[in-house]
Amino acid sequence: MKAGVPPLSDFLCFAVYSANLAYGKAYKPILDEIGITYTQYLAIVALWEEDHQTVGGLGDKLFLESNTLTPILKRLEAMGYLTRRRSAEDERQVLISLTDAGRALREQGLEMDLVAATGLSPEEFSAMRRGIVKLRDNLREHARENAHGR
Repeated sequence: MKAGVPPLSDFLCFAVYSANLAYGKAYKPILDEIGITYTQYLAIVALWEEDHQTVGGLGDKLFLESNTLTPILKRLEAMGYLTRRRSAEDERQVLISLTDAGRALREQGLEMDLVAATGLSPEEFSAMRRGIVKLRDNLREHARENAHGR
């Protein structure tokens, strides 16, 4: 290793990245039973929170562009978990709604809670979540500022 260059394990970005991979692996056997991916699961959770939302609104919540989100939604629609339809008020907008099968996944979703698997106390878990959200929001703001040439 070169002098002055920290090891990969000291990079916060790597810690966040590898923790995300670990979450994906922890969820995989649970989601494989249902036949959905982690990203599909997150889309369904966002719809449990607020059903009948636009693709744009859902994309904003999930931090996904519509060209990434649309194939995910098409697969979930093909599986019978949601419907997509044009808004009557604005034909440019597509509304996403859960089907009865998508809402029924909520019952299974309650058993997908990995809080205990983190090994964190409730206080540590809450502090970690707040810290990661602050990190995400600060980095998004930094990226927006740099995109506008500031």
